[in-house]
Amino acid sequence: MRILAGGDAPTSPVVDDAAVERLYAWPGGGGVRVNFVSTVDGAATGADGLSGSINNAADGRAFAAQRRLCDAVVVGAGTAATEGYHPLPRLRSGRRRLLVVVSATGRVPEPLRGPSPDEEPVVLLTRGSADAARLAEAAETLGEDRVWVHGEREVDLAAGLERLRDNGFGKVLCEGGPSLLGSMLAADLVDELALTYVPTLVGGDLKRIVNAGPLHDRLLLKHLLEEDGTLLTLWTVRRSA
Repeated sequence: MRILAGGDAPTSPVVDDAAVERLYAWPGGGGVRVNFVSTVDGAATGADGLSGSINNAADGRAFAAQRRLCDAVVVGAGTAATEGYHPLPRLRSGRRRLLVVVSATGRVPEPLRGPSPDEEPVVLLTRGSADAARLAEAAETLGEDRVWVHGEREVDLAAGLERLRDNGFGKVLCEGGPSLLGSMLAADLVDELALTYVPTLVGGDLKRIVNAGPLHDRLLLKHLLEEDGTLLTLWTVRRSA
C-alpha cells in the first residue's frame, strides 16, 4: 500500500498497519465517520447484494483499523441482517465499544440478540412507535438499558448520536446501509466519509452507497491510498452552517 495524496503521509513509502491506523485515526474531538466500499461503476454491493463480495484485502486493512479505533459501530438493522453481523469481540486492551443497531421496527437480527461474555454489548436505537412486543423482546434479550428509544414517528438519529457522545463513545463508525447514510447526510450528522473503490465493474441496477433525495454536500480529501489498483479515500464532509 502506498499514499498518493494527503497531509499526513508517512515518511516510509510503504504504508504498514501502524501507518494505516495513524491515517484513519479520528480527530481529537471524535466525530461520525461513515465507511463504505464501492466498485468503479458505483455499486455498493456485488451481484449477490452483499458488500462482502466486492471488498478485498486492502479494504479489509482499512476496515479493521477503523473497527479497532472506533468507540461505537452504528449499522442499520437491514444491513446487519443481510451482511450477517455478529457482536463485536472485546478488545484485548479492555477498551469498550458498542454495536448500535438502528431499527424503526424494533427488530434485532437474530445473531445480535445474545452477546457472549467475550463480546461487546449490542444497543438497539429505535422509535417510540415501534411494535411494543418487539421492544419488550429486545429489552428482554439485550437488557432494558440497551434499548434506546429516540423519536416517535422516526428514529431520532441526532439524539442517538448525542447519547453516545454523552456516554463517552465519541468516535462513531457508521457502516450503512445506503438508506441510513442518506438519512444521516440529510440530517447533517456526518463528519467524514471513508470510501474504498475496488477495481471492479459489476453493471446491473445495484445500490449505490447513498439512498436519498438530492444532496449538495461538498467533500474535502484527507488522504488517498492505493494498493493493487484499489483506491482508499478519506474525506471530510463540509457540514452545513
